[in-house]
Amino acid sequence: MDHVRMLSTLGLMGAMRSLSAAFETATGIHVDADFAPTLALLKRLRAGEAADLVILTREGLNEVIGEGRVIADGAADLARSYVGLAVRGGQPHPDISSEAELRKALLAARSVAYSRLGASGVYFAQLIERMGIATEINAKATIVEQGFTAERLVSGEADLAVQQISELKQIGGIEVIGPVPHELQTPAVFSAGRMTNAKQPEAADRLLRYLASPEVVPVLRQSGLEP
Repeated sequence: MDHVRMLSTLGLMGAMRSLSAAFETATGIHVDADFAPTLALLKRLRAGEAADLVILTREGLNEVIGEGRVIADGAADLARSYVGLAVRGGQPHPDISSEAELRKALLAARSVAYSRLGASGVYFAQLIERMGIATEINAKATIVEQGFTAERLVSGEADLAVQQISELKQIGGIEVIGPVPHELQTPAVFSAGRMTNAKQPEAADRLLRYLASPEVVPVLRQSGLEP
């Protein structure tokens, strides 16, 4: 069976599980996928790791296109992702509908889990800075190097978890409260491109076309992403 090696940002992990299986059934091409935060993937690509297809934030993809690692032609924006908050299952949902309420909820939490390397973590660090509460939040934050912040809700280490909604939804036993108020958001756009030195260029192009097609939209929506 043909294989295509894909490096993808964590935000698409949920959607890619079912999409990879559907693609394999339709084409007979197996998707060998590895998931990590965009910043971690950029580091690995720059260290020379091989892949056929990459899915990164649009900014990250533009950087590797500029470095000649990814082909600009055919690169496609797949989905838009919003940052949200979650609590452990059965816990009360604080009001986060406005900046004032969000500030109150964050300050009231025993600990807030957020990621150091993910797009959501970079965004959240800037947000609390802008809101003037970075010192208080970081004094009690649970910083996740890479992986899913909602796991820290299940383990009891944190009361609130911040991450892309599509990433929060990967963990059982938690409840997504909702997105950070839209006026405070800069949604991440996840984009895919074929590696310049892909070993399986045809298979990578087929996968890229499939991921950018209308038939994958319901799966993206279900996993918390906006096509």
